[in-house]
Amino acid sequence: MFDYDWFRGRAFEQQKHDAKVRCARKHFPNDNPEHPGEAYRRFFDELEARVLIYLRDGFSYEFKELANVSTGSHLTFECEPVDEHYKVGAFVVAVPFEDIVRVEVFAVHPSEKAEDVPLITVFCGGPETPISREDQGEAKHR
Repeated sequence: MFDYDWFRGRAFEQQKHDAKVRCARKHFPNDNPEHPGEAYRRFFDELEARVLIYLRDGFSYEFKELANVSTGSHLTFECEPVDEHYKVGAFVVAVPFEDIVRVEVFAVHPSEKAEDVPLITVFCGGPETPISREDQGEAKHR
């Protein structure tokens, strides 16, 4: 299902855009997305899209941006690492397209980010329950 054209073509951009439209419609159910009011447009423009890529082996990555490489045989992207040790640089991952089982896009307004952050399984295992943003520093050192 996922291939080079899905990520580099319109489908990926459409999924990110659709997640933002759906989020904005939940907050402004009376606005028409094709002719939105000023508050809707401002809210929509401020939305962030978080992209999670899940693999057959159970690992998942938070997608940051596509890497500019000359091959299309793998999905090559910079990921957003969870572990503090990897946040000092850039982590570029190459994944065979056939290993991608799901791509999730979560649109959220910066003012409404949840206190609990879902853990991405790459680089480290996680606790059974989500940890609050305040507790993240503690959990990384366990």
